[in-house]
Amino acid sequence: MIRDTSAQDRSLSQAQAPRSRKPLYLAGAAVMAVVFVGWLLSGWLGSAGAVSAERLRFAEVSRGLLVRDAAVNGRVVAAVSPTLYAPAGGTVTLKTNAGDSVKRGDVMAVVDSPELQNELQREKATLAQLEAEVARQRILARKSSLLAQREADDAEVTRLAALRDLQRAERGFELGAIAKVDFLRAQDAMASADIRSKHAGTAAQLEAQDVALGLKTQEQLLERQRLLAANLERRVDELNVRSPVDGVIGTLNVADRAVVAPNAPLMTVVDLSRLEVELEMPESYAKDLGLGMTAEVRVGATNATGKVSAISPEVVGNQVLARVRFDGEQPPGLRQNQRLSARVLFEEKPDVVKVARGPFVEQHGGRHAYVVEDGIAVRRPIVLGATSVGEVEILEGLQPGERIVISGTDNFEDAERVAIND
Repeated sequence: MIRDTSAQDRSLSQAQAPRSRKPLYLAGAAVMAVVFVGWLLSGWLGSAGAVSAERLRFAEVSRGLLVRDAAVNGRVVAAVSPTLYAPAGGTVTLKTNAGDSVKRGDVMAVVDSPELQNELQREKATLAQLEAEVARQRILARKSSLLAQREADDAEVTRLAALRDLQRAERGFELGAIAKVDFLRAQDAMASADIRSKHAGTAAQLEAQDVALGLKTQEQLLERQRLLAANLERRVDELNVRSPVDGVIGTLNVADRAVVAPNAPLMTVVDLSRLEVELEMPESYAKDLGLGMTAEVRVGATNATGKVSAISPEVVGNQVLARVRFDGEQPPGLRQNQRLSARVLFEEKPDVVKVARGPFVEQHGGRHAYVVEDGIAVRRPIVLGATSVGEVEILEGLQPGERIVISGTDNFEDAERVAIND
């Protein structure tokens, strides 16, 4: 059996125990550690806190072309979608249903308007009366002209007879066969016949002009009545409501056999062969929007280009409506009221300082940005210029090559310096 070593152990006094000494290299390592920690903490001095880099998004400032644009939503609408109205009050008889295809000129509804029909018959009767009156006026004008001409011819005959009597009296007076008083009487008769002949001729001309003017007045009244009757015939024909385009019945605003007032909407015809995109532009872009601007419309997996063809003159719900007409043929597969996204190109600015757009633009009102310097996000004042969907122009405060925080700055709480943990 092996004994323990208790017999060999002996206690030493405290004075005889060896003194503990720390190696010098441990002291040097401690000093270096303090310096290193101080160097690490030097970047943290003055910072309000620390944020993980995983919660942030960064972007580098660069120089290049900035395409100023706006991304908006829209819907497909028909370029031609006329709404048809009742031409007169009456009872409507529908000839088609919603969704039916129609051709141009097809009768889609008939409005029964007894008042308009009666008015047309009255005007036709008045027209027939005026036609008879004009025919009678022509006869009277011809008769008056003949009577006036007869008076003129009789006066001319009388003048010629007086002329022959004067010639005989003059011959007899020269031969001494008649007295001078008879010769003078023949001269007076000649002068009187000459005056009557001239007046009769003038009266015949005036009578002809008078009857011609009266006939012309009646003919003008007749023409006016014809136009009035023709207009009523057109209005009666419009009671047969016809399609102005080839398309589809989109909406029926009335029921069959309903009584409508004049100018009441009846239905809408949609021309599906010509479609456009109606964009809902925010009010902030209203001052920049103009006719003829290029727009890119996203249709499925493809992009189609077009031009802004119309702009609404009013703002509704903080939005301005704009129409985009496709360049060339419209993309296949479009449907009425289909929702689409589009990008309107306002302008192109070459050689500008720019950076990717992020929430920092809205959070700080475009007045400040956090620039990353040696792991520290430093708040710096900036001035923004033009903005687009994906980029923003930098006018002052940043230089190409610098790196800024574009997303997640809401965690900084407006601090001047924030440390970023990798």
